[in-house]
Amino acid sequence: MAERRWTLMVIPHGASASRSLSISFSALKLVGGVCVVVAAFLLASVIGVLKQSVDIARADRINRENQALAREVALLGQKVGTLSDTLAVISHRDEQVRLVAGLEPLDPGVQRAGIGGPAGAWSERDELLEGGQTGREAVRVRLDLDALLRRASVLSSSFREAADSLQSHMQRLAATPSIMPTEGFLSSNFSMVRYHPILHENLPHLGIDISAEYGTPIIAPAAGRITRVGWENGYGLTVEIEHGYGVVTRYAHMSRTAVAVGQAVKRGDRLGFVGSTGLSTGPHLHYEVLVDGRATDPLRFVMPKVMAD
Repeated sequence: MAERRWTLMVIPHGASASRSLSISFSALKLVGGVCVVVAAFLLASVIGVLKQSVDIARADRINRENQALAREVALLGQKVGTLSDTLAVISHRDEQVRLVAGLEPLDPGVQRAGIGGPAGAWSERDELLEGGQTGREAVRVRLDLDALLRRASVLSSSFREAADSLQSHMQRLAATPSIMPTEGFLSSNFSMVRYHPILHENLPHLGIDISAEYGTPIIAPAAGRITRVGWENGYGLTVEIEHGYGVVTRYAHMSRTAVAVGQAVKRGDRLGFVGSTGLSTGPHLHYEVLVDGRATDPLRFVMPKVMAD
């Protein structure tokens, strides 16, 4: 059986003679195969070029992102350094505040625990360490930031402790009788033995006498609560204040009172007025301070005027 053949006729425009091209089926398949191979090669080449272009663009984008990330990590490192300096200043202030609050400075071991401490680990750490300079810098910043967070936590606890202590000190200072309760001059000191001008015998004088004009105001030298108002043998018209912390003050020989039992007073509030009730030779205030029930020289509590309030 003869092989199939195809004839191609080429008829030109004009007067040129027509031409024919005869091709066998085998030759046609060969030409077709060559065309397919060439097309496939060209297609693969185009795909390779496009892929290479995409990879180059992606690599360029990743490089730009890495550069931006490196800049951000460097900037974050600078801010962490600034934060470290700020915490150092706060730590110094904390020592001063603790001193004012009557507390011991933080133990060096506690401070080291806040500043240093173990490096720790996290899932991305090894990947970052293998990621070049930027990765290692990111790990360093992370560790520094963790250390600063621990240090800030220690300082926060220290400030809370100092604040509580200061509040307690403020309350105690407010309740400490630190000013003279009236204007006048000291006419008799605190003494365990004193000749009594009326009874004519040696007796303890468990307070101080402040001579003043009749009706001179008497004020509370500290915050507290009124526990007694009324007449006392020998003391005349008397007021007592309980200040807390075991401190009680007593005011005697008053002409009038201006408070009631149970009333809360603060430093400077009016208690009454100077008089000469009870065993008294003239207008004056007898002022006592008792600590845990024991009479104490009131002058030990009086502070300079610039410090009284």
